[in-house]
Amino acid sequence: MRRVRDSISPLRAGVLTIVVIVLFAYFGFSRVNPFRQPFELKAVFANAQNIGERSPVRIAGVDVGHVVRVEPVGKGSHASVVVMALERDALPIHSDAELKIRPRIFLEGNFFVDLKPGTPDAPTLRDGATIPLTQTASPVQIGQVLDTLQADTRKRLQELVQGYGGALGGAPLPGEDADQDPEVQGLTAGQALNRSLRDSPEALRGTAIVNDALRGLEPRDLSRLVRAQQRVSAALASREEQLKELISNFNTTVGAFAAEQDNVARTVERLPGTLRNARLALASLDRSFPATRAFAREILPGVRETPATINAAFPWLRQVRGLLSANELRGLVADLRPATRNLALLTGGTIRFLPQADLVNRCALDVLLPTGDVVIQDGPLTTGLPNYQEFFQSMVGLAGEAQNFDGNGFYTRFQTGGGSVRVRTETLPGGALFGNFPLQPLGTRPVRPTREPPVNTTVPCYRNPRPDLNSARTGAGP
Repeated sequence: MRRVRDSISPLRAGVLTIVVIVLFAYFGFSRVNPFRQPFELKAVFANAQNIGERSPVRIAGVDVGHVVRVEPVGKGSHASVVVMALERDALPIHSDAELKIRPRIFLEGNFFVDLKPGTPDAPTLRDGATIPLTQTASPVQIGQVLDTLQADTRKRLQELVQGYGGALGGAPLPGEDADQDPEVQGLTAGQALNRSLRDSPEALRGTAIVNDALRGLEPRDLSRLVRAQQRVSAALASREEQLKELISNFNTTVGAFAAEQDNVARTVERLPGTLRNARLALASLDRSFPATRAFAREILPGVRETPATINAAFPWLRQVRGLLSANELRGLVADLRPATRNLALLTGGTIRFLPQADLVNRCALDVLLPTGDVVIQDGPLTTGLPNYQEFFQSMVGLAGEAQNFDGNGFYTRFQTGGGSVRVRTETLPGGALFGNFPLQPLGTRPVRPTREPPVNTTVPCYRNPRPDLNSARTGAGP
């Protein structure tokens, strides 16, 4: 049996090896993967004359693709559609992506497409999607600028600059600036503008705050505002007749403001102070919103139950209406009206009486009653009882001493047996009194003052110090 063996000639093997090496070298240096399907993206540019096939597409300076072709949009339009092939590493591309044609560095030459993929919150574009003209930009060449500055245009521009310089540097004519602010009267327009720069920092600060607020709180708030404004403009355009009437009425309103220009000027002068106060008020209002929102959330269940509560209250209201009729409570109120009037007068008098009664109570609680609880120390005659009890016991003793034993009437008799000690009182309205005691009197306690103590009506009784009964002096005996 004869064995047939196929073989490759050395020449064919060498050629095949060289082809494989060339292909690997090409794909290795060009970084082109022939097995990878590129992502196609289209973009509309107002001017794509500076871009061509194989121009690179970059994201943050890194090549992510190249331009496949440039196509015109249509007849009579200078815009072009740039078709790009992007690597899969450049994905995802979002709907708010932006593209710009930028010049490459000096050594590279030509231009490239600078791609910003967009924000993650925006929808992702599919293969073959088109970026609109509003999200692209083309470079302006110096030749385009020079082409617009023709001889007649340059002359008019010179006249404009000269006229603007004369407007800024020319002094005002007599009476020309009479209606201006006194601070800038007699100054040129340039000097007045320079003086206005003193207030620019505060004004620009407020403008910056307003511009920052116009950006919104969430991403794409401004774009949503523009879209909403577009819908409003479209709605206004569809109401052309009503818009004409609005403009006519607005003209009438402006005329009314012009007729009251002095009052409007005074209002504008006071507007800064009003705005400052409004800012403080709005800040306070803003701080109250969290509590208000919390209150609104808490009150919602009650609000939902309010209709049912009202319906359930209708029978009770019918009963109350009958109770308040003339035959019921209304008639009772009419009968009670005289008594109510007298009760009101009594209440008014009670209001005036209670403070005085309070003073008396406080005097009794703070001065009189504590003084009555004091035990008087009288040597061997000390009873150990509070002095108010001794007082009432002495009253009982006096009542017993003053019994009517004879026809002379009520008398108090002390040691009526007499003694060798003679006692004489001071001169009384009926004359001096005399008596005889078997023992020598020690004196009187407390000693009788020579005159009555003064009475001070300006000091409340409860503020007086409690009297020290044990410090009373004993008057001398005979």
